[in-house]
Amino acid sequence: MGVEALDGFEIGQFSHGGTTRTVLRAGRGPAVIIMAEMPGITPRVADFGRRVVDLGCTAVMPSLFGTPGREPTAGYTLKSLVGGCVSREFTALMRRHTSPVTDWLRALAAFEHGRCGGPGVGAVGMCFTGGFALGMMLDERVLAPVLSQPSLPLPFGKGRKRSLGISDRDLNVVRERVDAGACVLGLRFTNDSMVPAERFERLAEELGEGFIGVEIDSSPGNPHDIGPRAHSVLTEELVDEPGHPTREALETVLDHLGSRLLA
Repeated sequence: MGVEALDGFEIGQFSHGGTTRTVLRAGRGPAVIIMAEMPGITPRVADFGRRVVDLGCTAVMPSLFGTPGREPTAGYTLKSLVGGCVSREFTALMRRHTSPVTDWLRALAAFEHGRCGGPGVGAVGMCFTGGFALGMMLDERVLAPVLSQPSLPLPFGKGRKRSLGISDRDLNVVRERVDAGACVLGLRFTNDSMVPAERFERLAEELGEGFIGVEIDSSPGNPHDIGPRAHSVLTEELVDEPGHPTREALETVLDHLGSRLLA
């Protein structure tokens, strides 16, 4: 475990349904559940957690895979990805099926809401976990869902490109939450094949004005020289400079969390 990368976080555990996982916590105020991308809680994911702390919230980072604090490498990422793809908790290839791990995540959100207080809980998913925030919306305590580069189900085939990785029944609940005032924020790079444009089009069709899609130009020759393989909006590809679209996307996420949890 990369201790320096996790400086400022308390390391504990949370158990539900017979499953116990490591959970990192920092800050005070309403809880924001931060679900790391592959390969796990990297230093850049921890940095995003610190942004949430600076906002005035409690950053709660469950370790769903990988080693907390470890730097991402090609081999490490591939190992985590293969493990995630075969895990029944994540259902990487299944359409119209909510990942079972969201039940555990909803239990964590409920626990953290009781511990931290506030009007509700935020939920930020990234990459493999990007769409989990939708499944967490079955709990009305989840007020500020963020889908950053939601990659599940893996977009192999036309049908999976439009799939949201959630059952029809659960999607109906999400629509009801949006009709009642909830808002879903999504982020992607336009050239990211792991998060096809069709997925965001489907979100807009299903949720209407309750979905805000932030799509960052990564096409060849784009004005900010963002690479065509850019994927991780809030972490590895973040350019923390005023005016850069990834910095603006980060600020949009923090505004979304703040307006729902700190108003």
